[in-house]
Amino acid sequence: MTDVSKPANAEHAQPIVRIEQVTKTFGNVYAVDDVSLNIYPGEFFSLLGSSGCGKSTLLRMLAGFETPTHGRIYLDGQDVTDLPPYERPLNIMLQSYALFPHMTVEDNIAFGLKMEKMPKAERDERVREMLALVQIEKFAKRKPHQLSGGQRQRVALARSLAKHPKILLLDEPLGALDKKLREQTQFELVNIQERLGITFIVVTHDQEEAMTMSSRIALMRDGRIEQVDAPRRLYEYPESRFAAEFIGSINLIDGHVVKQEDDQVWVQSEQIDGLLQVRHSQPLVNDMAVTVAVRPEKIQVVPALSQGSNTVQGVIKEIAYLGDVSIYHVELPSGKRVMFTQSNIQALAEQPMTWNDSVTLTWQPNACGILVK
Repeated sequence: MTDVSKPANAEHAQPIVRIEQVTKTFGNVYAVDDVSLNIYPGEFFSLLGSSGCGKSTLLRMLAGFETPTHGRIYLDGQDVTDLPPYERPLNIMLQSYALFPHMTVEDNIAFGLKMEKMPKAERDERVREMLALVQIEKFAKRKPHQLSGGQRQRVALARSLAKHPKILLLDEPLGALDKKLREQTQFELVNIQERLGITFIVVTHDQEEAMTMSSRIALMRDGRIEQVDAPRRLYEYPESRFAAEFIGSINLIDGHVVKQEDDQVWVQSEQIDGLLQVRHSQPLVNDMAVTVAVRPEKIQVVPALSQGSNTVQGVIKEIAYLGDVSIYHVELPSGKRVMFTQSNIQALAEQPMTWNDSVTLTWQPNACGILVK
């Protein structure tokens, strides 16, 4: 599969990372299977997927820790497929952070610069710059065991950035942090990346993390790339059933095409015992099996007598209160369940709907999409 998407600000740019038909096998197992991908300078790019999808293996091949079975890897125009890690114009930040326990924070940051024999005065200035960048100046003399998880994460990031790499690889960088600190650090990483202009490539299984930080995301499945897109497009316009289900919550309703006029498609579905109207510009064939996808937040509750396309009636079977929103599961006469959400605008307000209430739901034709694979 070839990546044909580009970030909007890279129309005339050359990719800083070019992966061409890369495959990696371990025995008979295809960890990465014929992946082609372009990543552009200054991107915050995420490789997203569940465990075993191949994202970490792909990152390790970029770093030089693994060699592709087939295919080539180019970094900044240079073929690095067979080069060792230390000859590649990148650095990597591991999930474990891998800090030297006997060294202070500033010595950890300076380690790579010492190995490159950078003059001491220049090295000290670079360390001060990195300490300020990640806001840990007051911890410069401490050792890793005297730091919190979030502080150790900042030290590891500063050490990775100290050599001013063109590309920084991050392997599950926030996995060791608690939820609140992880959310805070996501924005800090984005701000640092934008200030430095370095290309960040991050591996994560956390969809919210990828959606928050990334300029583009490559969603991986079984060693292949399922879709490459900006976070908003990946959420609003998934290209497959897998992509639709992986990113966020979604309702999937199966049916078949009965009519198409201009950019409007009508789909007959036994699951709702009626017609669905969808805005869809690509031509479809009558009787073609399709899936209509609609996000829970796009669905509205309407008066019971409402009728028409995209209108269903059912009974509330489950309610999940999440603080800012409540999630409702409605069972239709066919047994199909549909989810919708409502914002909890007023504190401690009485729930307007409860279990076993009958409700009528509807959504607009441009609020849903059609999946054909």
